[in-house]
Amino acid sequence: MAKPAKHANAFDPIVVLIQGNVLFRHMEPSWLASYLSPDTLILEKLYSNRPVFTAFRPQTWLEHLYAIVAGGPVVVRSTPLDRIIALTYPGGCFGMRNLAFSHGPVLRAFPSLVEAYKTTDVIKLPVAAVQALYRDSDVFRQRYDLLFEMREKFQYHLLNCSTYPPQAVAALLRALIYQERSLGNQPSLDGTYSFDLPVDIIARACQLNHRTVEQVLKGMTQIGLLKAGKAADSNPDTVQVVDPEALKQIYGATRDKVSWWPLR
Repeated sequence: MAKPAKHANAFDPIVVLIQGNVLFRHMEPSWLASYLSPDTLILEKLYSNRPVFTAFRPQTWLEHLYAIVAGGPVVVRSTPLDRIIALTYPGGCFGMRNLAFSHGPVLRAFPSLVEAYKTTDVIKLPVAAVQALYRDSDVFRQRYDLLFEMREKFQYHLLNCSTYPPQAVAALLRALIYQERSLGNQPSLDGTYSFDLPVDIIARACQLNHRTVEQVLKGMTQIGLLKAGKAADSNPDTVQVVDPEALKQIYGATRDKVSWWPLR
């Protein structure tokens, strides 16, 4: 999981963005400050299970891009199935498909609720500054375009969720691994992918019931795909993938069934 940026006593949003966000990683602070004045950057706390905005409302655009600093994830829910169709973690951004430039006006969908699943700290970036960076910086433009690509590929993985529970859960985990690896947020030095991923999110993304998800996670832990958390871990929702290559085999198990399911 991408490490949340540390808050210094004198909070400097430019430093936080450079250290912890995919769009601004390793950029020169003085150059970036010429586009992002600290006075125009809004630090905001999004409380859990509260709507942030409704995406894709006709003729409605956002005034800010949201960069996640800590907490999360932020999810997008479809209607009427209430299926979770996007997740954003610290180091990523959301809201770009609701800004009136770049690919935003083209990649429209139906109205969807954007919600902080858990309490989330964000920095809101004014659209004019984001647009100027997109116009002037090749590096920023490539990274910004990558955010759109990741949304499309995440939903592609979800489309490949079958009704076979191990394959469905594996599809979601593959989607997250691909997304966070491509954004440069993961894995850790030992190759582990770690996600704050409550059972409820998995169930709503994969359209499974909660008990089935718990059993699949248990089975994946027993065969060594996932690592069991320690009893002292502060976050019981953490899912750690330690063998992403073996996960591919389950992701592809649309016809051949895995030997460990159902659990005995």
